[in-house]
Parts: sequence; C-alpha cells; structure tokens
Amino acid sequence: MTTLPSAEEITLAKLSSQALSAVIETNGEAQKIHVVDKSGQSHEVTIPSSALNMMIEVLTQLGHGNSVSITPIQAELTTQEGADMLNMSRPTFIKLLDANEIPYSRKGNRRKVAYADLMAYKNRLEEKRLAALAELSALDQEMDMGY
Repeated sequence: MTTLPSAEEITLAKLSSQALSAVIETNGEAQKIHVVDKSGQSHEVTIPSSALNMMIEVLTQLGHGNSVSITPIQAELTTQEGADMLNMSRPTFIKLLDANEIPYSRKGNRRKVAYADLMAYKNRLEEKRLAALAELSALDQEMDMGY
C-alpha cells in the first residue's frame, strides 16, 4: 500500500525539485553530480539527463503531496492495478478485457495486462474524448451558441 508523503517530506521535495531544476542540463545526455555519503565523503556520479528529469518530476509530485510509483514499460499488471490506473472498478475493467478492448494474457487463472497495452487504450480513449469535444464545439459554433 502506498502512503502519502509527510509534511516534512513535501517541504523537502519542493526545495529539492527547485534546486535540482536550477542546476541540471536538460539538453545534455548525462550530467555529473556529487553525492555526499554518511561519512561526509563526496562521490561523483554520472546520471543520464532523462533520469534527472524523472527525478525532478518525482520530487515535484511529492512536493504537491502526491505519492509516486514507477512502472516499467514492459511490466505486466494485475486486473486491479489496471483498473486503478484507469480509475474504474475491477469488474468494469474485466468487462473491457472480455470485450477485447485491451489485450491480456493468462498466468494460471489470473489475467495480466501489459502496461504498454493499457497506456495505448488510455490514449485511444483520450483521443475519442477530444474528438467528441471538438465535434460538440463545432456544433455550438454552427448554432451560434457563443461558447
């Protein structure tokens, strides 16, 4: 179970995000940073800029009081995890699987959904929503409703 950050962690994450954003090279491939261990000794570490950008995003989310989890692209999710990512109930999610809206595999008696397939479905859903919104907006304009 994921816990929300404490008030102290939120404050520290905000400060860290701002400090890191101010010093990293966002257009480079990698950047060297210095990390100080418990004994006070400094160590130079080379980190890809993509990882530093992700670190800033994690700190920003923590600074907003959100919990953060990282899911590898090739990960397989349970039906509950998939339902949670789409903000729906597990039975509703299973109906999507049964209707072949999202591909899945079976591991024993459990269904598994690839993270990439779940994100593809989520993107298709968002595209449909935006198209419907554009269509409604065009109808409003045709009818001179002033929206």
